[in-house]
Amino acid sequence: MGTEIPRSGEISEALLPGSEKTATELDHDEDVPEWKEQITIRGLVVSALLGTLFCIITHKLNLTVGIIPSLNVAAGLLGFFFVKSWTGFLSKLGFTVKPFTKQENTVIQTCVVACYGLAFSGGFGSYLIAMDEKTYNLIGADYPGNHAEDIINPGLWWMIGFLFVVSFLGIFSLVPLRKVMVLDYKLTYPSGTATAMLINSFHTNSGAELAGNQVKCLGKYLSLSFVWSCFKWFFSGVGDSCGFDNFPTLGLTLFKNTFYFDFSPTYIGCGLICPHIVNCSVLLGAIISWGFLWPFVSQHAGDWYPADLGSNDFKGLYGYKVFIAIAIILGDGLYNLVKIIAVTVKELCNNSSRRLNLPIVTNVVDDSEASEILLVKKKRDEVFLKDRIPLGFAVSGYVGLAAISTATIPLIFPPLKWYFVLCSYLIAPALAFCNSYGTGLTDWSLASTYGKIGLFIIASVVGSDGGVIAGLAACGVMMSIVSTAADLMQDFKTGYLTLSSAKSMFVSQLVGTVMGCIIAPLTFWLFWTAFDIGDPNGPYKAPYAVIFREMAILGIEGFAELPKHCLALCYGFFIAALIVNLLRDITPPKISQFIPIPMAMAVPFYIGAYFAIDMFVGTVILFVWERINRKDADDFAGAVASGLICGDGIWTIPSAILSILRINPPICMYFGPSLSK
Repeated sequence: MGTEIPRSGEISEALLPGSEKTATELDHDEDVPEWKEQITIRGLVVSALLGTLFCIITHKLNLTVGIIPSLNVAAGLLGFFFVKSWTGFLSKLGFTVKPFTKQENTVIQTCVVACYGLAFSGGFGSYLIAMDEKTYNLIGADYPGNHAEDIINPGLWWMIGFLFVVSFLGIFSLVPLRKVMVLDYKLTYPSGTATAMLINSFHTNSGAELAGNQVKCLGKYLSLSFVWSCFKWFFSGVGDSCGFDNFPTLGLTLFKNTFYFDFSPTYIGCGLICPHIVNCSVLLGAIISWGFLWPFVSQHAGDWYPADLGSNDFKGLYGYKVFIAIAIILGDGLYNLVKIIAVTVKELCNNSSRRLNLPIVTNVVDDSEASEILLVKKKRDEVFLKDRIPLGFAVSGYVGLAAISTATIPLIFPPLKWYFVLCSYLIAPALAFCNSYGTGLTDWSLASTYGKIGLFIIASVVGSDGGVIAGLAACGVMMSIVSTAADLMQDFKTGYLTLSSAKSMFVSQLVGTVMGCIIAPLTFWLFWTAFDIGDPNGPYKAPYAVIFREMAILGIEGFAELPKHCLALCYGFFIAALIVNLLRDITPPKISQFIPIPMAMAVPFYIGAYFAIDMFVGTVILFVWERINRKDADDFAGAVASGLICGDGIWTIPSAILSILRINPPICMYFGPSLSK
């Protein structure tokens, strides 16, 4: 989510800036370190530090709005900065320092992404927290299908254990196909390619200078963001109605409908990173829902639903918000799942697909550069194939981990019987291949969609006796496998283009996953202990917790006790999501670029419009910046955005400590209507 789906087809990497057309920068005679030398102690220490920071940022975004932009640029920049600073410092002290290579940079990038990826796929803002008592109470003890037996509250040790038994299978599932996916099919994996180009540029003279300037820019905005977040805290008082986070910038009337700018560096940073169409889609969804739909439904209180219900009662307006958001999410996910599976099957069944339809990398260069390009490609192929990962090791690793997981998961989630887990692992490699192949074509991972399918199937099969817990746990099993498999193939593509060993990529993915299995639950526990997670009126709403639990209940009970006309509205928005996606695919690019993305539109339906205003401010800043100085915007927008997000994320740590120590902000800045005389 938060990424536009590019159209598949032939893509020439030689047309991309900094790619193979600048092959002379990628000397085919350069020495490549052995795979063990690419993994260093200093690299692992930096990976752990950055992994912790990005886990905190991911949790914060996951528990507030659910939109998580790519942090790969920040991970690459900060990894480069920390190691370069460390080696430079030791050199000045007279120590002999091992040179910092692009292969080591790639290992750090892989570790960090694997680590903070588990903060998302681990379900801390979705399926795991959907099992807790607070979400159960929010839906209502008397709600059909919502049983008190289906409660498992978050626990640090069982969450760490669960991640350890489910997070490694995806890594082993597709290792034997790495040559097929990267060399034979030549899938582009756009994010992996972009990351490789970024790392390659860092390790040239001109690129290192630009990277240094980007780091300075990131540091400046990180400091500003941290200081601003600290300043805001002093005015946030006790409760949820004080401070800049509740500033009625557009007036009190619009404030009641959640239209206000809340001065959040994180959301402005998201607006700078996410494409313009994503930000505009979020704002459009906010206008449709909070500007028109919810005021219209509210006018029928007493007719469509009882007027005296609480603001979080599913039989009232709250039910419309949740179920219509679910309808849009399912419509968008189903469309893209069918689309990518259809594209995958078509390409695989076409005998000439390798030459015609797959995104083959073509050498768009003149004859004088052709031989150099071929030498570079030969060098990359040799390095990629040199350190083999034995087939027997991959298969035995998958089988062994699957056996351990099949025996362990029912102990953590008793309703999910061992035979359901075993069936999941039997079909998981095929689903992981589909997702990885689709990601290579479109850069769009459908891990959460596969997870929702598993959720519905298992919940409906198990039924009312434990179906909610079983469905949510099955969702986690499926998401973990297909997500990590796609991430690994992205890493293999990055490693291929940076002359990094496939074995070092595999090991760094394993190490990063180990880090994530420990760091992601620990950082989540910081939030869980310090803040009121799941409060629909607080900053940490955990919006997807309610949505995922309701999906599990829908798999068991169907549409029971919905408010009047809610089901009809759900059907309408589900069909609308399908139609809008279809229009995005069949219209020419000059038109489709202005058609909104349904998944992005769905988020504010449930959460509110305030973060959409912040993200739109970010996109307006970027738009103006691009018009004034396009090169500067391209070079530094990502650094500015990353600084804003990281600074606000770092402030979360002292904020949580203050909350745990019960130290409250000294001032409550509150706004209300003026008193009439």
